[in-house]
Amino acid sequence: MENQNAFSRRVLVKSSVLGLLILPIHNVIRAKNIFHINESNTNDLKEPKRYPAIIEEITSEVVGVSHFNLDRLKELVNKRPELARATWDWGFGDWETAIGAASHVGRKDIVEYLISRGARPDIFTFAMLGAYETVKSMIEFMPGLQKTLGPHGISLLQHVKNGNSKSKKSIRLIDYLNKLGDADGQEYQVMNETEKQKYAGDYKYGEGEFDGFTVKVNSQKRLLFGKLGMFGGSLLKIGNHTFTYNGAPSVEISFQLENEKIISLTVKEPELILIAKKI
Repeated sequence: MENQNAFSRRVLVKSSVLGLLILPIHNVIRAKNIFHINESNTNDLKEPKRYPAIIEEITSEVVGVSHFNLDRLKELVNKRPELARATWDWGFGDWETAIGAASHVGRKDIVEYLISRGARPDIFTFAMLGAYETVKSMIEFMPGLQKTLGPHGISLLQHVKNGNSKSKKSIRLIDYLNKLGDADGQEYQVMNETEKQKYAGDYKYGEGEFDGFTVKVNSQKRLLFGKLGMFGGSLLKIGNHTFTYNGAPSVEISFQLENEKIISLTVKEPELILIAKKI
């Protein structure tokens, strides 16, 4: 039988890094329950540098499926209820919680499930649910709160409309927010389909496989900006060939032309200017 008091220097060092061993060595030797780390289980950690943080692919999936797939969400969250509070950055600080995802698409069933597992509802959740008294009292307590944008730059007013906009409380809330005059976010310049397609394509800024961006028009006719070969967030026009990404206030994406053809794009954010050439 294995000596339960035996331990290797590897175990001691790795455990100390994780903050699991805080007793003097002689006390550790006498302990009956030592957390053993060996090569067989450290190899199972997909992101060992982030451990004990939950790996990113799980949190991103939780937030992603919170838009539309309650069954898959339950598979992920039932065994780890803390995932009900998962948050993901879709790019340039476009942070979205799982309940925020369900809220802006009007999925009351997903919202109710997430709350039952410990998610934290916010003003956007209450707006989608048509909670007139709650939203109104929050704005009265903190004037100007109605101007705050939700995930992807979606306004508070739009959250109400994406919910049950035909309920009496939702109609009353929509009327209240309309009267405030500034609860529907910024207005962006309108583009026709031909103009959107002009920007579409792949853009490279380095030699690496993923060193680039893809701009495309999706089935909802939105102009999207993402990692090379992937979908991303919306490009919202704010000027001549100039856009913001999902309403991110510190990010500007502009396109450069030569002979009326797009030849490159430039991403400007604090302390970074990145130029990618169209390929």
